[in-house]
Amino acid sequence: MINIKESEKLMPLNHSCAHLLAEAVKKLYPEAKFWVGPVIEDGFYYDIDLGDKTLTDDDLPVIEKEMKKIAKGNKKIIRHELTREEALDKFKDDPYKIDLINNMSDDEVITCYTQGDFTDLCRGPHVESTKELRHFKLLRVSGAYFKGDSKNKMLQRIYGVCYETEEDLNKHLEFLEEAKRRDHKKLGKELGLFMISEYGPGFPFFLPNGMILRNILENFWYEEHTKEGYVFIKTPIMLNQELWEKSGHWANYRENMYTSEIDDRTFAIKPMNCPGGMLVYKNSLHSYKDLPIRCGELGQVHRHEASGALNGLFRVRTFTQDDAHIFMREDQIESEIIRLINFIDRIYSLFGLSYDIELSTRPEDKFIGSIESWNRSEAILQNACKQAGHDCKINPGDGAFYGPKLDFHIKDSLGRVWQCGTIQLDNNLPERFDLTYIDKDGSKKRPIMLHRVIFGSIERFIGILIEHFAGLFPLWLNPVQVIVIPVSSEYQGEYASKVYEELKKNDIRVELDNRNEKLGYRLREAQTRKINYTLILGDKEKTDNTISYRKHGEKDTTTVSVEEFINLLKEEISTKKI
Repeated sequence: MINIKESEKLMPLNHSCAHLLAEAVKKLYPEAKFWVGPVIEDGFYYDIDLGDKTLTDDDLPVIEKEMKKIAKGNKKIIRHELTREEALDKFKDDPYKIDLINNMSDDEVITCYTQGDFTDLCRGPHVESTKELRHFKLLRVSGAYFKGDSKNKMLQRIYGVCYETEEDLNKHLEFLEEAKRRDHKKLGKELGLFMISEYGPGFPFFLPNGMILRNILENFWYEEHTKEGYVFIKTPIMLNQELWEKSGHWANYRENMYTSEIDDRTFAIKPMNCPGGMLVYKNSLHSYKDLPIRCGELGQVHRHEASGALNGLFRVRTFTQDDAHIFMREDQIESEIIRLINFIDRIYSLFGLSYDIELSTRPEDKFIGSIESWNRSEAILQNACKQAGHDCKINPGDGAFYGPKLDFHIKDSLGRVWQCGTIQLDNNLPERFDLTYIDKDGSKKRPIMLHRVIFGSIERFIGILIEHFAGLFPLWLNPVQVIVIPVSSEYQGEYASKVYEELKKNDIRVELDNRNEKLGYRLREAQTRKINYTLILGDKEKTDNTISYRKHGEKDTTTVSVEEFINLLKEEISTKKI
């Protein structure tokens, strides 16, 4: 999937198409006023104030028709520079543009772009003429608060996309249809994985099938980390304000934290697991011989997210981080990071996920520690990445407030990119918490620490996997692996029950469908439920003591003994085949 925002050709094309949209809306609704119309990764949008008029998706074809009419006019798009006074006068009847102008810095060049008799305040860049804007599509309309603040007026946001050719546009629209088919919210409901209740926006409920999937992932996480020499802890979900002040979260993250009063003291529900991990380390004396200590925690955290940003399992207010903190000596830093990159590579490859690595460096403000320490840490991460055989792209200013990080951006089966894993090198929290170990000469030394996650969060990773696999999970992950369907419950029902019990005895997650429904209906339902194997048992299978199975998405059936089928399943599960 192309990131339109970063494309030299598509970015100005989509930016210009946003202006084309605005001109068409202005012609159709003369009272319209416009806030901003930026380019985003998958196209553009424009936030519009239409007074009492509320648009629906049914209005979009009418707006598109007007846009096409304007585009055919081949109007030149001309850039003008304005003084602040000229800009304020030109847009004096538009409070949204006045607000934009008043919030510009004194040294910023103010520009507007004109096409025919339509002018819009904008930084650009744009294409040369409206004639280039032929292959576009308006996608949807939604509400958006002015400046993203729920206290402000609700504006109407129209989303669209523009490409250079009709072929490229059609490919993108096909991609959107496929993404819609894979939507984890839709599939999560259909497959009985999770739900969101109006009583807890942003707080997902995991249903029985979702818990099976979640438990498999968590058990897998523990098994793989045990192999890598990790120990495991569980820290409290709520700790007092003093701890969060000590860690720096109170000063840097307070607005995202939930708090409560207990015994006349302020407590906060943890937004991160790190401070608890510091207290666990500090609970014991440590020798240089003990290091590295790799300490893992599947810790539930809570963070306040704006209601408009909530999105299924992708953006929630509580989630479980697959956290770990690695405490080490300075001479172990590079080898531990290399080992960790290789570990992350092994995990992602099991799910068929490729990835890129980004090095996020020191933020411009809201950071703790010295600049020298930051520079040294950034160089170590970059070198370790290279030693592990990977390139890393620099992402300036996006580090955590306590240290730089390597972010792992995985790519799913549709080519979409998700930021999941991270490795953060931290010299600051060990200092703040006065963490030490006894060195070989008997002196106290400060350990170096890595924060790291691989899934990122269990909830979000499940959402990604649902869409990556379109709900058809590999056998080892699927909540329901096999369904047994007798052709007739009256004649083969007893044999089907016997096969069902044998599969259960061998730890296969199996269901029996002996309802008095037509065979075709039950087979179609098994496909809809994304079950890996459907067993069809008729008179022949009953007589021969065999089963006939059909893999999901295939029409052909294969007949084997029950024992052969169980061995086939066990092999596929043990190798975690995808």
